[in-house]
Amino acid sequence: MSLVRVHNFSISLDGFGTGEGQALETPFGHAGTRLMEWAFETRTFREMGLPGMTQGSRGVDEAFASQWGTRVGAEIMGRHKFGPQRGPWEDLQWQGWWGEDPVFHTSVVVLTHHPRPLLEMDGGTSFHFVDADPVSALAQARDLAGGLDVRIGGGVATLRQFLEADLVDFMHLVLVPIILGRGERLWDGLEGIEARFDMEATPSPSGVVHLIFTRRPR
Repeated sequence: MSLVRVHNFSISLDGFGTGEGQALETPFGHAGTRLMEWAFETRTFREMGLPGMTQGSRGVDEAFASQWGTRVGAEIMGRHKFGPQRGPWEDLQWQGWWGEDPVFHTSVVVLTHHPRPLLEMDGGTSFHFVDADPVSALAQARDLAGGLDVRIGGGVATLRQFLEADLVDFMHLVLVPIILGRGERLWDGLEGIEARFDMEATPSPSGVVHLIFTRRPR
């Protein structure tokens, strides 16, 4: 069976995956860009069109960042990763943060209590808006993935739900040396989760630590 994977998910030293006050101008709330600055100079993120001063590094950070799309056939994301709107859709013209050709190039299942029609974009990305629990959403994503793996893209609440349901096989977290103090914390309610995984830590010259969680046999 295909694996359920998490890649390039950044958290602060105090466990927050996003800051407080997400808005159109501030996708990560008061955290600004600080959670993702480690990635801006990697070749993988430069090829996504993100800001940077070089054509992209090939060092430790790139070695981890580049794995995010390998053998992935579908992504699952929460409503808040797709956009800043809350409640019923007031603007169906909103098509995500990524422009006409989103970076995914796969099917994307967007979890929302307010489904909307299928949204097909350039480059093979299609957004499927569903009101579903993690088990049902994963079943749909696996159907769309065609035998390839499924990536859990976030945000924080979505990843936490899949961890609570014990559905994650592989997880790459990036521990960023900042203190946010407020926002959405990943680990709340997940005490003892480390017992499910074998874990490795790799420090990077950029100052972050790459944490790899590999699910132990059930």
